[in-house]
Amino acid sequence: VQLQASGGGLVRPGGSLRLSCTASGARFRIDIMGWYRQAPGKRREWVGFIRSDRHTELADSVKGRFTISRDNAKKTVYLQMSSLKPDDTAVYYCNHMQYWGQGTLVTVSS
Repeated sequence: VQLQASGGGLVRPGGSLRLSCTASGARFRIDIMGWYRQAPGKRREWVGFIRSDRHTELADSVKGRFTISRDNAKKTVYLQMSSLKPDDTAVYYCNHMQYWGQGTLVTVSS
């Protein structure tokens, strides 16, 4: 199983960005997909997850600004980020069980 994260980039404070994570090589349905992030010099932290029934949970730090959705046919999960702050600058990773994507860098700066 491989997880491919994409969509990172440079965005101004207050802006939006959508990250994608696509699973390949999986014969099974991905029930839960999580998002994590790691800011420079900090530990990796949980951002949120989405279940197969589309139920989501988000960390308090991003609640109200980030949403998670999924397209099962494409085996892709999305992290929609809005009202971005400089503190959101991090490498964002998608995760399913023991599998991790390679990370995509999000930089929020003016």
